Amino acid sequence: MPSEVIYNRIAMLRAERGISRRELAEALGVHYQTVGYLERGEYSPSLHLALRIAAYFEVAVEVVFSTEPFPRLGSGVESA
Repeated sequence: MPSEVIYNRIAMLRAERGISRRELAEALGVHYQTVGYLERGEYSPSLHLALRIAAYFEVAVEVVFSTEPFPRLGSGVESA
């Protein structure tokens, strides 16, 4: 059975807001390398951490995480 990949937009959300990995890690109470592992998909967060990340960015958890790859920005019109 293939491993379950969790896709995320953490790097995009950080870039939009000008937040460093270290700043995000401190806000979440995790090591800054953990943020890098999350962004690269090398580590899947616990549900608790996923919800805290979404709350930090003030978005729904589905905005940050998905089991399907996110469409590339500019690859068509995204439905609202």
